[in-house]
Amino acid sequence: MKLNQATDYAFRMVLHMALLPSGMKITGSVLAEQELIPERFLLKIMRSLIAAGIMKSFRGVDGGFALNRDPQEISLLDVIRAVEGDAYLQRCLYDVGSCSKSCMGHCAINEAMGTIQDQLINQLEQVNFKTLAQREQLIEAEALPYSQAQ
Repeated sequence: MKLNQATDYAFRMVLHMALLPSGMKITGSVLAEQELIPERFLLKIMRSLIAAGIMKSFRGVDGGFALNRDPQEISLLDVIRAVEGDAYLQRCLYDVGSCSKSCMGHCAINEAMGTIQDQLINQLEQVNFKTLAQREQLIEAEALPYSQAQ
């Protein structure tokens, strides 16, 4: 499984929002600038995150974007599914008829890949953006002495 650039940007967008005080709004242009994401691409990704109920948008002069759920309730898997849909390691895990061996999903490779797929999904569900935000704050604090010394 290879995640696309949009998913990487979506991770960064949600993490950025998780680092803000609860309910705080930010404009797309500010978020794009701070996360180094092309603004048009950010807005396209934001539509997917809004449709998935991860983000919400506000119109008007005081408009912008905010998280729609608590960061603890948003997992890496939620973001992947919002941007890419369901992701699979191997095609025969979701389309047993696609196997050129015609085993219809009944082979040792399919069983092994199915187990790995289940473990990966479980791990992606376990990682939430509250935990990621807390870790990011620690990483930034550790990096601060290095940036000040230069």
